[in-house]
Amino acid sequence: MAQSGVLLTREPAPQAVPVSELPMRVPEAALNTGPDSSCGLATAGFRAAKYLAEEWHQHNYAQYHQAFADRDGSERCRHESRSLAAAAAALAQRTQEDAAAKLGQRLQDTHFWKAELQREIEDLTAETGLLAAQKVRLERALDATEGPYTIATDNLQCRERRQPADLVRDQVETELLKEVELIRNVQELLKRTLMQAVNQMQLNRDHKQICEMDWSDKVETYNIDDKCGRYNNQSTNIQFHPSSSKFEESVSTPETWAKFSHDNIYRAERERLASINLRLLIDNILHDTAEDLRLQCAAVDEAFAKRCEEMDDAKHKLEHHLKKTLQEIGDQENNIAALKQAIKDKEAPLKVAQTRLYDRSFRPNVELCRDPAQFRLISEVKELTESIESLKQKLLEAEQSLRNLEDTRMSLEKEIAVKSNSIFIDRQKCMAHRTRYPVVLKLAGYQ
Repeated sequence: MAQSGVLLTREPAPQAVPVSELPMRVPEAALNTGPDSSCGLATAGFRAAKYLAEEWHQHNYAQYHQAFADRDGSERCRHESRSLAAAAAALAQRTQEDAAAKLGQRLQDTHFWKAELQREIEDLTAETGLLAAQKVRLERALDATEGPYTIATDNLQCRERRQPADLVRDQVETELLKEVELIRNVQELLKRTLMQAVNQMQLNRDHKQICEMDWSDKVETYNIDDKCGRYNNQSTNIQFHPSSSKFEESVSTPETWAKFSHDNIYRAERERLASINLRLLIDNILHDTAEDLRLQCAAVDEAFAKRCEEMDDAKHKLEHHLKKTLQEIGDQENNIAALKQAIKDKEAPLKVAQTRLYDRSFRPNVELCRDPAQFRLISEVKELTESIESLKQKLLEAEQSLRNLEDTRMSLEKEIAVKSNSIFIDRQKCMAHRTRYPVVLKLAGYQ
């Protein structure tokens, strides 16, 4: 290669021979031009275009060689054919045995996944049945809460009929309101759990159906592969199927085939475990809700019993006060009668004193003297008048006290009636109705 600093004075010679067409060869007839040749006109028709003896021998030698080569090639072909036939027979036997072994292995794999799918289907079926039983318990428990809700609301409505004096927001009403709220919350929880159980059962059935379809395909495939494994060269039901050796477009690989069944079993197992957890959750919910409802029922019953005891005590005290009041009314009536009699008893002495003063006012002239008798009579009238006024004032006070006692008596009798009504409502209406409260087994959905 020339350096970049060297100047070229002429064009470099080409590196290859240029392409050109070869001259056409025209075949020529062999002419006898040797010393013994005759070019006379008389032999021109017999000697022209004929082969020489040497060419004849060459032609024969060529035929011999071609026959030998053909025989040798034929013998070699026969030997190769026998070897090829033997190799083909051995290959066919080996491939058939290998294919049979592969089919056997495939049958084992198919049987394994078929058994796994069948086990999962049986487990899902059993689990769905157990979940269905829990669903029935939820429905029974939800129906059982209607009774407590009706009892609690009826108790609240009955207690609204108490008289204003006893129409108070006591501990019983507080516990009843808590019971109503608890029952509503329990009903909402049971409804949500019931819906969750229904959805889980549907998921179980869906995955069971997927596994059943896969299992059905596995059974059909197992039967097909088992039939294929029983084929041999002496089978009568074999025939040519030239197009069967082509791979289908939707054909799967062993990895995707195994992964498909594995994923189906995995998803089914996941849903089965979710169903088991849901069953345990349902069991805990039913147990807890039943216990909570019974505990709240006991709290309400205890509040009722305490309230009834308080009202009984209040009623007994009111009756005791009424008894004392009635006794005091009788005593006050006697006192009023005594006061009236005392006032009446003072009228005669007052008349005597006033009559004396009146008669002495008719004394003549100087006899009309303010003597001690006159002063005494005047003071006597004054004392008697003051005594009568005091008695009358006391009589007014006694009559007012009697009226107050009568009002108290009426109030006590009304309060006793109110208490009796409240006790009747709480004890005869509410507590008697609460004896129908469901037991724990029914609230837990077992009945």
